[in-house]
Amino acid sequence: MLGLSGFAYIYMIKPANASIEQQKQQVNAKLAKLNELEKLSGQANDVGKQLSKLSEAIEFFRNKLPPENEIHKVLESITLIAQKQGLVPGTITALKTKDYNGYIEQPLKMELSGSFYAFYSFLTEAEKLPRIIRVREFELKKDDKNSSELKANVIISVFFST
Repeated sequence: MLGLSGFAYIYMIKPANASIEQQKQQVNAKLAKLNELEKLSGQANDVGKQLSKLSEAIEFFRNKLPPENEIHKVLESITLIAQKQGLVPGTITALKTKDYNGYIEQPLKMELSGSFYAFYSFLTEAEKLPRIIRVREFELKKDDKNSSELKANVIISVFFST
């Protein structure tokens, strides 16, 4: 009887226990992979939300980029703001454009003259334009002929969609 028990243990119970242990390890490995996939699925949903937010932001900025053929409208707006604030526009020169992926930067060199407060008002009004512009350079000098007047060389970049 003892021999029969030993024989059954060695040839039947021990292999069955090993098989059960191996199956438990496989199930645990599959559960770990399933948990990892659930985490990745949640992250994929987050990435989808982030992509939609980025798409909305891109669309917002694209709406602020006029087409390239509307440069005269933007230039007219800037000139009207300068005149409305009491600045006297001098020469306006278009500098070399820079082409980026999806948009163009058109720098404009302007010579303006007027009071300090007129320059301040001009910059605050230009900031409110519905287009994306950037003041790259702003060189302010005192006018030799009139001490209450200032002269400025300004480089304003206007951005356009391609």
